[in-house]
Amino acid sequence: PKPEPASESKEEEATPTDSRTNPNSKAVWLHTDDLSSDDEDEEGTQNRIGRVPLHWYDDYDHLGYNSHGTKVSKPSDTTDLLDAAISQEDGKGSGKPLTVYDALNGIHVPVDPRQLELIRRIQGGAYAHPEHDANPDLIDYFSGVNPEISGIHSNRYEPKARFQPSKYERLLVKKYLHRLNCGSVNMDFLTGKVRDMNDVIGKHGNPKKEERLSDAPRMIWAAEDEDELFLRKNRPMHIAAPKPPPPGHAESYNPSEEYLPDGEELEEWKGLENSKDRPHGLLVPKKFSSLRAVGAYEFSVRERFERCLDLYLCPRLMKRRLNIDPESLVPSLPKASDLRPFPTAQCIQYDTPYDKSSPDSKPPMIRCISASPDGQFFASGASDGYVRVWEVATGRLLKSWNIAELVGTDAVNDAASAGDANMEETKKDEECSKKKTIPPVVSMQWNPNPTHHVLLAACGNCAVLIATGTGNADDSLVTEALLSPSTMSPKQTNPKAAKAVSWHSVAIPKETPLSAYALQTGPVSVLRTPHEMTQVTFHRRGDYFSTLTPKGGAASVLIHQLSKGQSQQPFGKASKGGNVQVVKFHPNKPFLFVANLTAVRVYNLMKQNMVKRLVSGCKWISTMDVHPSGDHVIVGSLDRRMVWFDLDLSSTPYKTLKYHERAIRNAQFHPRYPLMSSCSDDGTIHIFHSTVYTDLMRNPFIVPVKVLRNGHDIVNKSTINGAGGLGVLSCEFHPTQPWLFSVGADGKIILYQDI
Repeated sequence: PKPEPASESKEEEATPTDSRTNPNSKAVWLHTDDLSSDDEDEEGTQNRIGRVPLHWYDDYDHLGYNSHGTKVSKPSDTTDLLDAAISQEDGKGSGKPLTVYDALNGIHVPVDPRQLELIRRIQGGAYAHPEHDANPDLIDYFSGVNPEISGIHSNRYEPKARFQPSKYERLLVKKYLHRLNCGSVNMDFLTGKVRDMNDVIGKHGNPKKEERLSDAPRMIWAAEDEDELFLRKNRPMHIAAPKPPPPGHAESYNPSEEYLPDGEELEEWKGLENSKDRPHGLLVPKKFSSLRAVGAYEFSVRERFERCLDLYLCPRLMKRRLNIDPESLVPSLPKASDLRPFPTAQCIQYDTPYDKSSPDSKPPMIRCISASPDGQFFASGASDGYVRVWEVATGRLLKSWNIAELVGTDAVNDAASAGDANMEETKKDEECSKKKTIPPVVSMQWNPNPTHHVLLAACGNCAVLIATGTGNADDSLVTEALLSPSTMSPKQTNPKAAKAVSWHSVAIPKETPLSAYALQTGPVSVLRTPHEMTQVTFHRRGDYFSTLTPKGGAASVLIHQLSKGQSQQPFGKASKGGNVQVVKFHPNKPFLFVANLTAVRVYNLMKQNMVKRLVSGCKWISTMDVHPSGDHVIVGSLDRRMVWFDLDLSSTPYKTLKYHERAIRNAQFHPRYPLMSSCSDDGTIHIFHSTVYTDLMRNPFIVPVKVLRNGHDIVNKSTINGAGGLGVLSCEFHPTQPWLFSVGADGKIILYQDI
């Protein structure tokens, strides 16, 4: 009886279906080991704590809970991992299966060799099951590809149409014969030697042009149909009819009440003979309950006929539409940040001293400003007749000279030395001078030569030479030698200049100079003219300077030489076109730019002739400056325009800039950086990036980069309409840095820097 239980046990061991041994199992054909899911837990004994970390259960005797709510106890075997690995190696030869510890459920799961093979194949990037053939052999199926091999329809009789001539082929042969007779095709095309007849037509040109175009393919929905019809030759011009206006609210089947006419409006419309005088033509707006209730329009034929008459009788003209992209017309300008450095923000404000004892007292207007060539100092001229020298870095006021008092004293001394015969006239002049207001310092310039520490200022009808006393040992000697002829009251050798100007020396007061090496400081000499002086300017080399008196006639422009103490009158008669407004020297050539009210004349001082006349188009020129290269000139006017001239290009403006709202007072180039500035009575200063190229084929590159506002207040502004008033009176670039000085009628001196 013992073998029977053994056989039953063998049958029980063989009864479970193995997917790898049972050939009828679906798992073999699906290349799977088990059709059941790995996550199935029919008994519900596995741990169901989800994503809760296992280390939370370290202090407990269980690992979690199953689906029945009972605890999943920890394993009693607390074998170390190293001991477990050693026991696994020892059990390989004894036939003991390999186990893997399931930490979630606390059990050891046996792993057979096939499962290990599946894991290795997945890690290697191959198909998991070794039974899968990734590259099977191709099986040729001939059914539907070759009927002779496949044998499809092999038992059918041939149709009767196979033994009769084809009607389609007959039509095709007739068509080709016709084309052969016309010459549109030849035998080479029919036999396949030529694939395109256009190649043959291009070589021989046998067919006519009309015959070739008859068979040429055409675009049915081409977008340029009207252009193609317009470009056709030997045909009348095709002009598309204008489109009728789209329907409005009155044409709606359910219009608003405001579009529905009442009885009076209908009677008024009927009284109009011409239908075009009606608001909606022949149409009478009506209201319907639905679109289905709308009937046929009774005037449709009439309106269509009238439109055809209008198109027939009205002459039309084809206008070519310009297909231009609007963005292509706008020049591509770089960002302002890419064009730095340029002055962007207010950095230092210099306070001008004045008498504050009276409540009505106001700071004097600052009319002009000029910086020293090294950029360490600058001088300002005010309406109170003072010339003040400042230090740029600290804002400290170093020196002050009352030029207005000096000019008045000099006039009295000259009159007293004339003799007793003119004593009564002198007293009358003194009384008149007391009644007059203090003459302001209207123009000023520091000598551009770094070795000449001389300042030139215009006040009243005089130009005053001032030794600044800011040079070193060598520069002080050069400056003293330069000013020595003017301190001796030299007599003029030119008879014309002697009538227009006189040089007078000034007693130099004992003052402490700014430099320890300076030999003299303060006003040195005075140049007196019969009329009021408005501008003084130096030549780039620092020896010559010019003075401008607009009411002086032929002697309105005078050129003076410091090293000899002599003056010249370059013009023999008054300039045409009004009084002279601005004078500038050319930086490299012996040219003199003279600007009147509307034009600028360029004179050659060596040849004594006019080189060019620049027509500005402005009504009243107020300022002018020459580019350091000498090939470009900017002109500012009181009618808010700033004009750029290219001397090599034309005598007309290259570009006109209209950015200010009121009169422009000053415009200037930077001596080193590609910058340009303009100030106006509107209280703003505009900064421009202006690059001038050495290549004559390239135009100057001008870009506005910054507008400096809220620095200066507008003084004497009209309270009625806000017109009038004075804003920023002058601006000056720092000679070595991208900084800008500005002065205004409010008495402020502001330094703008690139911050």
